[in-house]
Amino acid sequence: MDSVIDLAAKVRGSMQPATAAVEECRAAVVQENPDINAFVFVDWESALRAAEAIDAVVATGVDPGPLAGVPFGVKDIENCAGMPTTFGSMAYKDAPPATADDPNVSRLRNAGAIPVGKTATPEFAFDSLTDTPAFGTTRNPWDLTKTPGGSSGGSAAAVSAGMVPFATGTDEGGSVRSPAAFCGLVGLKPTHGLVARLDGSSDTNTMSVLACNVSDTARLLDVMAARDDIDKMSQTRPWLGTMESRLATVPRPGLRAAWSRDLGYAPVEAEVAEIAERAATRLAEAAGLTLSSDPLTFTNANDAWMPIVTHRIRARLEYLDLWPRFADQMARTPREWLEQYGTPTPRQYGEALALRDRVESEVAAFFTDHDLLMTPTVACAAFDARGPIPAVVDGRDASATGAEAFTMFANLAWVPAISIPAGLTSAGLPVGLQVVGRRWTDVLLLQLALCLERAHPWPLHAPMADRRVGSV
Repeated sequence: MDSVIDLAAKVRGSMQPATAAVEECRAAVVQENPDINAFVFVDWESALRAAEAIDAVVATGVDPGPLAGVPFGVKDIENCAGMPTTFGSMAYKDAPPATADDPNVSRLRNAGAIPVGKTATPEFAFDSLTDTPAFGTTRNPWDLTKTPGGSSGGSAAAVSAGMVPFATGTDEGGSVRSPAAFCGLVGLKPTHGLVARLDGSSDTNTMSVLACNVSDTARLLDVMAARDDIDKMSQTRPWLGTMESRLATVPRPGLRAAWSRDLGYAPVEAEVAEIAERAATRLAEAAGLTLSSDPLTFTNANDAWMPIVTHRIRARLEYLDLWPRFADQMARTPREWLEQYGTPTPRQYGEALALRDRVESEVAAFFTDHDLLMTPTVACAAFDARGPIPAVVDGRDASATGAEAFTMFANLAWVPAISIPAGLTSAGLPVGLQVVGRRWTDVLLLQLALCLERAHPWPLHAPMADRRVGSV
């Protein structure tokens, strides 16, 4: 399937009807989804009606938008008018169709993109893999025995398998970056406030996309980024021009970058760290960065993130009378996390807030002397599709860090972070390089990712021949 930019150009230039793009997408979903389980709902009739409307606009000579005719998937915790929002939960499995789009989905649709269905997510987007009693197991196209990650696992799997050119994702603790790393995609967690959200109760969640390349990611975020009164935290982007146009500008040489394989606290698989470090070195060479590898020690942000975010989720579920009423129908990990971390005492919650303050101070201090921080995106390669999340990594206790050992601090500190494909393990599984910048350096992170993409191109999709490695 064509990239976002190439497909939109064909539709806008009358070289390919939008209806043909939807039909190509449908054929790919019919072929791939039964094994991968990336989509949990599709609506081809509505998609084709939208495509016909776009083709009619093109026929009049009017530009239908920068994403004209591009099919996409919507993560199933986001509202898309005409489709149910089930949150991956038995409690909402029979939910009626949503009556309105979330702000980011609305902006994508208004730019000409066509939603074709909802992509799988763990329950309430609260797991490092995507496996639910409601919809079953979502699998990684690179190896169907492995997970695509969570919580944007269905979106990542759909894009990596070539079912759609892009899909939406949310990132509250790594939920775009981790699936991007596991599936060989680009995943940017933007600066908090760049993309407006419907969920104003969370100050750690961000909206984004999963895409195969950097240029597509830039165009999609250009469309999604906007201040919206529905989200009191959303802000107007502080740079001139579009992200896509600014990709033509090369980052200034000599930016100060630091590489850390473990941030001083996290077990990480040696092969994963080595692949990510090679990519960091290649990026430094391609972009003219000054790269240091002096030992760094950060506070484990997971220790603050877990009680703060889990308490908020459990409180919301109790308010909606879903907890503990549906607890016995939930997947193991979300249920255990809600039980273990969901009811901190006032003192424990205060300690978590104080720990968050420490994390934010450490991040601020780091960026007084550096421009960029580079780490592996995740601590291990993709693990079993049904779990559990590894509690032992590289022979060490990883129960306090898990797979997503390096992502949560960016959410707590509101700084942008991107996962860039870094290479493949000896078993053929993708590894990601995470690059973190100061607030509002989203454009810089995309420019750097493009430098690496041009210097060391990566596979845009999982190889067809490798999709059935091992026994499902």
